[in-house]
Amino acid sequence: MPLWVLITVCAALFQTWRTALQQKLRGQLSLNGAAVVRYLYGVPVGLLILGSYWIIFGGSLGPPSWWFLLLCAGAGITQIWGTNLLIASFGPRGFAVGTAYSKTEAVQASIIAVVLLGEVLPALAWAGIGVSVFGVMYLSLAGRGMTPREIMLATVQPAALLGISAGFFFALTAICVRAAVIELPGGDVLLKALFTLVVTNTLQTIMQGSWLLWREPAQVMAVFRSWRTSAQVGALSAAGSACWFMGFALAPVALVRTVGQVEILFTLAFGRFFLKEALKPKDVLGALLVVSGVVLVLMGGY
Repeated sequence: MPLWVLITVCAALFQTWRTALQQKLRGQLSLNGAAVVRYLYGVPVGLLILGSYWIIFGGSLGPPSWWFLLLCAGAGITQIWGTNLLIASFGPRGFAVGTAYSKTEAVQASIIAVVLLGEVLPALAWAGIGVSVFGVMYLSLAGRGMTPREIMLATVQPAALLGISAGFFFALTAICVRAAVIELPGGDVLLKALFTLVVTNTLQTIMQGSWLLWREPAQVMAVFRSWRTSAQVGALSAAGSACWFMGFALAPVALVRTVGQVEILFTLAFGRFFLKEALKPKDVLGALLVVSGVVLVLMGGY
């Protein structure tokens, strides 16, 4: 199994775990406050991961350029925008629609990577991307009893438009990260990826932290008062982001994001084995579609 596949699966697992834990912060912090804890408490953990890797494997990096820093800032701000748009899509009865259409990120990332990074994917990989995205959308929308016509009509609903926009900005985040890793001088791509993570999270802390201090000053103390849960969220966020960044450094963005769709399988597993929820036929079918898409990507991509 290629290293990037194992790293991407770990990224999806950490992300699912972080999302579940972050639910504890609902009601304690505002949208921006909950977002800041991911970066503020994630930076020390990111530094620990970077330092540990450097001590164990060694390596060196060249001086970062202004273009590298701009790409890191771009990755940071697009992730913030994507997260806010995704949450905004969770309006009345819009959660499933917004989530489903945000998962078009894999397709959008593929197209953007072809245009901006010149990445070339074989036809089988494109087919796998399509099947995987369809499987995720089916899992999200089939439970609503929507027909194919209703699903098509849903694309013009605000929740869907916001979800698609969120997917677009998440795709841009991945593109900026990969471009930043390529731009940074150095021979070890994993070391470059981890350094990029620390720089990006630091810039995100400054950007969203400044906004919080300006517009929601009361939330600043709330962020520190919730440190027990927030620190865990930040640690999981840093671990997940480290895996995503390393995955983007090792393989094309489109392939990494498609394999990362296994996140929804972890969600189903959590519901089945920890919450004792019974799997429905549509859950099994959707999971099979996601897995089939990932297999096609692996067969066609590497």
